[in-house]
Amino acid sequence: MTKQSITQIDVAGKRVLMRVDFNVPLNAASEITDDRRIEMALPSIHSVLRRGGSLVLMSHLGRPQGNDDDGRFSLTPVAKRLGVLLGQDVAMAGDTVGDDANAKVSQLVDGGVVVLENLRFDPAEKSGDSEFAAKLANFGDVYCNDAFGTCHREHASMVAVPQAMADKPRVVGLLVEKEIKYLSAAIESPKRPFIAILGGAKVSDKIMVINKLLDVCDHILIGGAMAYTFALARGGEVGKSLVEPDKVDLAADLLERGGDVLVLPVDTHCGDDFSADCNKEVVPFGAIAHEFEGLDIGPETADKYAGLLANAGTVVWNGPMGVCEMPPFDAGTRRVAEAIAASDAISIIGGGDSAAAIEQLGFADQVSRVSTGGGASLAMLEGKTFAAVELLDDE
Repeated sequence: MTKQSITQIDVAGKRVLMRVDFNVPLNAASEITDDRRIEMALPSIHSVLRRGGSLVLMSHLGRPQGNDDDGRFSLTPVAKRLGVLLGQDVAMAGDTVGDDANAKVSQLVDGGVVVLENLRFDPAEKSGDSEFAAKLANFGDVYCNDAFGTCHREHASMVAVPQAMADKPRVVGLLVEKEIKYLSAAIESPKRPFIAILGGAKVSDKIMVINKLLDVCDHILIGGAMAYTFALARGGEVGKSLVEPDKVDLAADLLERGGDVLVLPVDTHCGDDFSADCNKEVVPFGAIAHEFEGLDIGPETADKYAGLLANAGTVVWNGPMGVCEMPPFDAGTRRVAEAIAASDAISIIGGGDSAAAIEQLGFADQVSRVSTGGGASLAMLEGKTFAAVELLDDE
């Protein structure tokens, strides 16, 4: 069901309470090292400001344990960066629903922006507390969800706040609208061949998505550490590799059901230690010596996967092929990224480590969509619906 968008409602003279995803990486000096998530929110922000509305922006940052006394998780650097990107002053509240937030929101004029302090400084955000949500709801005449990265969470700002604003417009932002459009189209009417690439550490994290995609994909390419649980299920040797012994039977069931659709590696790049300067060898898949561990797909697998991707019509990628932050075990991830970038396929990179890899390798502008939400995109691929979106106003 299509939801009403921020561009479809009158915002002139109104305060828009917008949930954004400003969960950006910071270095030890609290400097933003990648502002992509801020930039991705700009279309919705500009839409409000250019039409005479004002904005109260709310977001989380990191995983603070209560109030952040040392400032490590404060949104202050984000507010400063947003001000630079917008070319205007952005007010930063010293709290989320306290006296300073109330004062700064009450002083808002049309075209103005206030950033509330980190939502997760209050445990009421993650618990979905209705009283906390009511205080946030009082800040807005309109609610807008533009935080795709947290759409699968039922936190206060995502669900309880729009519930508390049932008598006011509740809409999606342009980022959420675009993310859902791309992923829905990929699942419901993909251009074929439709290829999914799934990596990461655990089969258990991808069970639901594999089950769902087996019904719609032409190929599912398996990489990452979860491949070694599949190797065990086939009776292979995995050495010291990261595996889930209690998921071997499940992996065997998936292999039986998957048939030719589920594609496993044919070789593995191994090391005798989890370090870049370890002793290395490439061995057939499922033939890892006891003192070695699998750290990447091997070159033959990388070539095989690249060959399949060259002819793809739609590609969805979630999870790296190996330890992509530690060369030379980034080679498999790099090869897959290069193949996706070179193909003519509709390509969707499902957030998290995959998005970071495609950005770092310089291919972000050569794919159709780099999602801002790893967990949310995975949930969509599993066929889940989001309460945070379902309760918004229909078009």
